[in-house]
Amino acid sequence: MRGSSIKKEIVEKLDSLAIDEQMRVLDFTRSLVEGKTGGIAGRDLLRFAGAIEKGDLLVMESAIEEGCEKVDVNEW
Repeated sequence: MRGSSIKKEIVEKLDSLAIDEQMRVLDFTRSLVEGKTGGIAGRDLLRFAGAIEKGDLLVMESAIEEGCEKVDVNEW
């Protein structure tokens, strides 16, 4: 599919949507565009290295292992 035909089909589909649905599409397309330009380079985060005490990291790791690595088969 070519770019122009994709745009044409999107516009045709948009015309059949209610205004609130069109707003959702607009929000989605904005999030796609913003997602490509957002973010922080890893080198900019290096200043935070070592900011959390080792003991606190161990407590966090333990909490994650206890609370996040379990599957409750009856949950659904």
